[in-house]
Amino acid sequence: MKIEKAKQLTSRKFKRMTGVSRKTFELMVDVVKADAQNKKEPGRRPKLIIEDQVLMVIQYWREYRTYYHIGLDWGLSESAVCRTVYKIENILIKSKKFSYLGKKNYGKCHLKKIWL
Repeated sequence: MKIEKAKQLTSRKFKRMTGVSRKTFELMVDVVKADAQNKKEPGRRPKLIIEDQVLMVIQYWREYRTYYHIGLDWGLSESAVCRTVYKIENILIKSKKFSYLGKKNYGKCHLKKIWL
């Protein structure tokens, strides 16, 4: 589900789908946008806007589907999904507004979500 459809959901349904509130989602998007403005990366523009990238990563954390299946839904290759998840996770961790809980606690890479 892309951000246009997600914006039409009620706050309760949005949180049920993603596991985070709209405020937390917007905070994540703001952090990623600020990082993107600081970096001038050469190359192609990404297929997805930043809001869609963050939404895709949150859905990955929420559902733990394979990169392949997420890529089918979003129209991306498996490797593009993997790169996006890795990039967004690192940006959010680096911001220190979110913390990395690591493999010992959850078995997979997680970010501690702030509940606003």
